[in-house]
Amino acid sequence: MRATEATDQGTLGEAIAARLADLATISDEPDRLTRLYLSPAHRKAADLVAGWMREAGMTTRIDAMASVIGRLEASDGGTKTLLIGSHIDTVRDAGRFDGTLGVVTAIEVIKAAHQAGKRFPFAIEVIAFGDEEGVRFDSTLGGSKALAGKFDTKALDETGDDGVSRHQALIAFGCDPSRLPEAAVSPQHILGYVEVHIEQGPVLEKEGLPVGIVTAINGVTRAAVEIDGVAGHAGTVPMPMRKDALAASAEMLLAIEARGRAQQNLVATVGKLDVPGSAVNTIPGRVCFTLDVRSPSDQKRVRAVAEIRQSLEAIARRRGCALQVAIGHEAAAAICNEQLSDRLAAAVEDLGITPRRLPSGAGHDAMAFDKIIPFGMLFVRCRGGVSHNPDEYASPADIDIAARVLLNFLERIGSQ
Repeated sequence: MRATEATDQGTLGEAIAARLADLATISDEPDRLTRLYLSPAHRKAADLVAGWMREAGMTTRIDAMASVIGRLEASDGGTKTLLIGSHIDTVRDAGRFDGTLGVVTAIEVIKAAHQAGKRFPFAIEVIAFGDEEGVRFDSTLGGSKALAGKFDTKALDETGDDGVSRHQALIAFGCDPSRLPEAAVSPQHILGYVEVHIEQGPVLEKEGLPVGIVTAINGVTRAAVEIDGVAGHAGTVPMPMRKDALAASAEMLLAIEARGRAQQNLVATVGKLDVPGSAVNTIPGRVCFTLDVRSPSDQKRVRAVAEIRQSLEAIARRRGCALQVAIGHEAAAAICNEQLSDRLAAAVEDLGITPRRLPSGAGHDAMAFDKIIPFGMLFVRCRGGVSHNPDEYASPADIDIAARVLLNFLERIGSQ
């Protein structure tokens, strides 16, 4: 049997979908999928995934940051290793595909190759990270940062809503935080990291394509904006004399939207707006809103943020309001490795599919490896672009294509 042929459960995509359904039953909450880092559900899911890895012919271990790692040794005993992974933690009330799709797809591809007697001239490690979503503790990407040698041990002191620290939770999970330095990979032995993930956006669906190759994970700037006008009685202050903070913010929101629309591969979002002390008969005197600007080009993002700030300042001056813009978070774009991306594209093209390249607007474990080891990503079409939601869905047919692309990619790496 070839590794791309049907298994006893049907197509490879159907086998993956069935295992995703099994994982989706493991939750910290009875009526919805919520699997938080280092929770009892995470422990149960980690054990299940480790069992699947062993069935696929891999040896398994759990590192000091609770990442589940399955290893398939090289056919020639070589030390070069390719990493394939994603995460098995979720947001609250999640869908079943985000993160877990990449883990299960990698396991099933290795299983199919193993059953077909296929080995590669490099080792493969499949990794199920547990801390991508950042729901339980303030910082995120703990597992992938530990592997990349980037984890800040100060984060061990972070506490969740239950008052339990990350350090305490790791010990309860069965990990030894003192061994965190051992989790870091040696870059000279790593061929790269590859992650299969649902798109979490509508581009592939709109273009009728099952998969796409990620070019970069967008850089992001987040800011808190505050507009101070003058509160007053809605019936007594004439319109020309008003310093209405909400009216000013409405104009600002449209200016932000216009700047986001003006440039390809740039998005600008106001996700939250507050009007403190608001009342139906009061002119708003103060408004606060958030700003989120993303782009795969750091230069374009920084320029856009500067131009947005200038626009907001001009609107505030014209309307007699005071403005404060406080940058709270900035992260540089993480650029995917060109060689890995080209091989993914060639594997897509081998299936007669147009190799569409697109950036990722969301963050992923892959970004932790930026400037440490080469990384690449394969997106799978997601219905409606919906993610972080129970309606999240990728079809078994599209998943099957992604699995075949991944296997073709492995064979291409092996033939180089």
